[in-house]
Amino acid sequence: MAKERPRKRILLSYRGAVQASPSFDEAKQKRGSMMAWMIRDVPKDSRPRERLLSSGPESLSDHELIAILLRTGTKEESVVQLAQRLLRHFEGLRPLKDATVEEMTNIKGIGPTKAVQILAALELGRRIHQSGCADRYVIRCPEDGAKYVMEDMRFLSQEHFVAIYLNTKNQVIYRKTVFIGSLNASIVHPREVFKEAIKRSAASVICVHNHPSGDPTPSREDIDVTKRLAECGRIIGIELLDHLIIGDQKFVSLKEKGYV
Repeated sequence: MAKERPRKRILLSYRGAVQASPSFDEAKQKRGSMMAWMIRDVPKDSRPRERLLSSGPESLSDHELIAILLRTGTKEESVVQLAQRLLRHFEGLRPLKDATVEEMTNIKGIGPTKAVQILAALELGRRIHQSGCADRYVIRCPEDGAKYVMEDMRFLSQEHFVAIYLNTKNQVIYRKTVFIGSLNASIVHPREVFKEAIKRSAASVICVHNHPSGDPTPSREDIDVTKRLAECGRIIGIELLDHLIIGDQKFVSLKEKGYV
């Protein structure tokens, strides 16, 4: 019996240790409550997502916008604090745009997923900027307008009616195919052309359509549609600069013909 007593004490001691140890679920709950406390610690009116929804993205600081991309912070700091630390590490937005995934993941709290989200957003911004500069095609004369659309429209098998929207410097800000099919006044409604012009704050519009036959000679319908669009433009204050008819390496300007 004396030999068994130490064994009993050891078993009891082991069982006690097991009972005293927190379960996995308890530990998980504790970690979750710590994270929830960190999120609740940020006043509701200071949370980036709520402020963006109520006041717009322009009201947010750089680190608040980054916090929205990061989505979550760490056990030690909120997502806003993590975003601030990220910006401090790279000394601002400009150096951050050239950072690599490896450089970002060296920062505590920034894993590959967070790094990729930031880099993707920065790359989108870069592409928008580049495309904005590249798309600012200037149309100063009918030849410029024809050159802008010729290769896209000369071989189309159906008639396409396209509106090109310009700013005050005659730079292209948007291009839209209004309809596809035979051109006539009942189909081409000025509302569809100028609705987009108002939406885009365009200063003027150039309308273009192709003749699948390759002959750009204007028809009676072409002339009627042009006059109707020009009159509507005068009424609402958005000028119809021209209506171009595209053929096979040829075009006709209805402005030069005196119909605009």
